[in-house]
Amino acid sequence: MTSPYRLHDPARTSFASDNYAGVHPEVLEALAAANGGHQVSYGEDVYTARLHEVLAEQFGREVAVFPVFNGTGANVLSLQSMLPPWGAVVCTENAHIHTDENGAPERVAGIKLLTVPTPDAKLTPDLVDHQAWGWGDEHRAQPLVVSITQTTELGTCYTPDEVRALADHAHARGMRLHMDGARLANAAATLDVPLRAFTSDAGVDVLSFGGTKNGLLGAEAVIVLDPGASEGLPYLRKMNMQLGSKMRFLSVQLLALLEGDLWLRSARHANAMALRLRDAVAPLPGVRVVQEVQANAVFAALPAGVADRLRARFRFYDWDAAAGEVRWMCAFDTTEAAVDAFAAALAEELNR
Repeated sequence: MTSPYRLHDPARTSFASDNYAGVHPEVLEALAAANGGHQVSYGEDVYTARLHEVLAEQFGREVAVFPVFNGTGANVLSLQSMLPPWGAVVCTENAHIHTDENGAPERVAGIKLLTVPTPDAKLTPDLVDHQAWGWGDEHRAQPLVVSITQTTELGTCYTPDEVRALADHAHARGMRLHMDGARLANAAATLDVPLRAFTSDAGVDVLSFGGTKNGLLGAEAVIVLDPGASEGLPYLRKMNMQLGSKMRFLSVQLLALLEGDLWLRSARHANAMALRLRDAVAPLPGVRVVQEVQANAVFAALPAGVADRLRARFRFYDWDAAAGEVRWMCAFDTTEAAVDAFAAALAEELNR
């Protein structure tokens, strides 16, 4: 019997965003198991306590964990807690905090973003120095934090050595390192290393941990890896409307993801589907893959008109419409059959 609350076709898939995917069945089971009875609200529950223990295991040290509702909230809170009112953040021009958060760091937190152009969306110590200057100049916002995204907005991945080089460079200048980890699991799957290898072990001070893109129902977290790098988070989280009263339902999702290997299984699958998609479309005449596929994203350039015709069958987004570049994303529930059907549809449109 069909539920009156099912208003969509669950067989229909897209390549627009890993946010389009539903909730992983194992996460739904965890939510159901955490339901019933009473637990203390606002984080004083057994699930949030257990989450601190699990994350200490993942990152190899005691950490402070602040579950929140979404990635924008995690980023704003992280940066706000790391900076005085006169502080600024060095990031790439591609950074999600700069291009896709509708000015939230500036409007909500009052943070100045100092952006740097880069062809692969990755910062290097030399690129940081394009904006890391002017300390003591009262006319300039003070660059005090470097923010990087893992994996980047172009699907590229920082190695542990690259993160360590950035951390050392920032720390030597009195700056802190923030990591936007919206697709952190995909990076670990690509690098085949533990999460700690390119976060706590590599010198990251504060981490925005993403779960929604890896199968959660809107659950993220701010994770403070260096206690001296952040302050005021309990108050800022409430001020910024990111404090969940029934926090057990945020924490249990993160537990379901991180206590076992669900985070890694799901990320590996999404990455594998992106590689399958790349291999299927790269040989097609007129298709040019424009970024190395290092996670669950494929960026490609198509002939004029092809993307619009293909979108009648599969939804996806333009990345650079003027250059004919598009982005195709895979998720934990992307199937081989869906990838093959998409590649076949693209071939048909190219042959028109």
